[in-house]
Amino acid sequence: MSTANAVPVSLAEIARIAGVGRAAVSNWRRRHDSFPSRIGGTDVSPQFSLAEVEQWLRDNDKLKDVGGREFLWPRFEALGSRDESGLAIAEAARRMRAPRSRTTAPGLPADAGELIGDAARLGRSEGPRKTFDFLLQRWLDTHVRQLSTTPPRLASLMARIALATRLGEVDQGLTVFDPACGTGHLPAAAAEEYDGPRLVLLGCERDPALSALASARLAFVTEGSDVRTEIATADALRDDPFPGGQADIALCNPPFNERDWGYEELATDRRWTHGLPPRTEPELAWVQHLLAHLSPGGTAVTVLPPAVASRKAGRRIRASLLRTGLLRAVIALPPGSAQPHSVSLQLWVLRAAPEGSAAGPVGQDLLLIDASRFGKTGTREPGPEWEELTNFVLSVVGELDQPGRALPDGAMRVSLLDLLDDEVDLTPGRYTVSSPEASEVELAASWEALAETLTELGNVTRHLVKLDFADDEPRTTATVGDLVKAGVLTLRAGQQPAESSMRHGDMSVPLLTIPDLLMDGTPTGLVGPETAHTVAEEGDVVVVGVVRAFKAWVHEGPPMALGPQLYALRVDPDKLDAHFLAGCLRAPANGRQAGTHASSSSRVDIKRLNVLQLPLDEQTLYAESFRRLTVFEQSLTTATQLGKGLVNEVTDRLSAGGLASGSGGRR
Repeated sequence: MSTANAVPVSLAEIARIAGVGRAAVSNWRRRHDSFPSRIGGTDVSPQFSLAEVEQWLRDNDKLKDVGGREFLWPRFEALGSRDESGLAIAEAARRMRAPRSRTTAPGLPADAGELIGDAARLGRSEGPRKTFDFLLQRWLDTHVRQLSTTPPRLASLMARIALATRLGEVDQGLTVFDPACGTGHLPAAAAEEYDGPRLVLLGCERDPALSALASARLAFVTEGSDVRTEIATADALRDDPFPGGQADIALCNPPFNERDWGYEELATDRRWTHGLPPRTEPELAWVQHLLAHLSPGGTAVTVLPPAVASRKAGRRIRASLLRTGLLRAVIALPPGSAQPHSVSLQLWVLRAAPEGSAAGPVGQDLLLIDASRFGKTGTREPGPEWEELTNFVLSVVGELDQPGRALPDGAMRVSLLDLLDDEVDLTPGRYTVSSPEASEVELAASWEALAETLTELGNVTRHLVKLDFADDEPRTTATVGDLVKAGVLTLRAGQQPAESSMRHGDMSVPLLTIPDLLMDGTPTGLVGPETAHTVAEEGDVVVVGVVRAFKAWVHEGPPMALGPQLYALRVDPDKLDAHFLAGCLRAPANGRQAGTHASSSSRVDIKRLNVLQLPLDEQTLYAESFRRLTVFEQSLTTATQLGKGLVNEVTDRLSAGGLASGSGGRR
């Protein structure tokens, strides 16, 4: 492992290798003089030699049951670029399966050979597929912001929809096609879901590293089975490697919003049987590409952004897909189902006419399914409740060819005559009822919740109205900067985490950003718990450093990482009350005087914010009033939301003639 001597690792990486938290590594570094010296980085984010760290961990019995795979990843990451590390992982996977191979894939640096050999030997020792899956996942996590992958649960759902809706038998086997396969999530899901004779997996990916990783993944998935796999490295739209190919199933998660997709050079392409896709509608080019590769009765399921269903530029192509009966269903997914996680993506289900049949009749219905209500609520990590979502969607698409059957709430068959208007808007939420009418019990509970909120609002109002403001001279104030210099509080600025720190999973820390605050205040990002970032602990005061979202509050609950323009202030409790500080800081006048006033996105200079100078016992009195004012604001917001919901629900019932005889009369 001579090449590992130059490989740097961070404290977070050491913690992961040793299977402990970062705090434990920091403790080792302080307590043990023999801990390796820093070879790079900064005092805040030091780096150490992987070889020296490994030796120290072994000498001090700190490795526990960690396998050798943890030592491999830093070496792959040290290769440099995303492409080089990806190609090296794919080559190592090939060597795991073909031990006698000594050729090296093109595009790899000269010093990658020893690492690839070490990885192949370790894989054969600890399990080839486990080793490859580990390295692939670490690679995907590291480059998560540069890549758009299809989550396994979504890939599985798409494969099951396609298998359930295609027409014809599979006696002669099944061909699955993905023209933008990335690292192979969708073909892998199809292979795992299909239970039948001969399977052919055809894929295309223009990125050489992704293509190589897809081939490696599918080689493991299909090992020992009657499956033929072919992954081509090419731009499927510009240089189709499978022209005229006939697939029984097509699955695709195409790149979104790409303007340079080949509009000029492909203007006369014969795939555009429903019209030349506008330059701004590359997704409709991918839809027609999929249809051009379907065999009679074959089904295509593709992920699309919601705007494709309604943008004016694509209405002619959407209308043609409806008239020909090729578009069979549109399914709205909950936000968080796939990247971009903030958007409610859609699945389009398309099916070619069976052999010998004509295009679908004009009177055919389109199945619209709004499954957006199956998103998680009240959790740190956004995304669907996958089991409920999958069961609901599969139960509805199972009725695709049963036009006379009733559908559950959230699904609807819409006549083409109703869809073929000037807009041809196929957004499911426009037509479906996504949630059932509230029951009498639920309605009564809402009224009771509103009454309780109004009571709380009245109680806190009675306290606040008694506040007596004296006309004395203004009190002395100090700036946050002054308090920091005096040691009364510490100020830490949030930052954008490095790509390698972005994580998913139960052990992650939620990441709060300015866009989150402008939505509903729920953190949507996640970072690894052991990575270097500013974390607000319970009792810290969090301040927003942007004029348009300026606010300050005392953080309550589990630790939370802070993004750019967010600040954590930690007080000395013997000198300063956190709630008093937050109340002073969030005063609108404070934000105005400390802002740059250039625009609504201008920054607030946190160090210029003013704080009253009061003894601690007086701070407590002010803090209690600030707390009550916060409760007043929260109760007011809750009452408004509950009231609007009740107004809408009761109005719907009244307008439908739902008033019982004698209800609401004089008493």
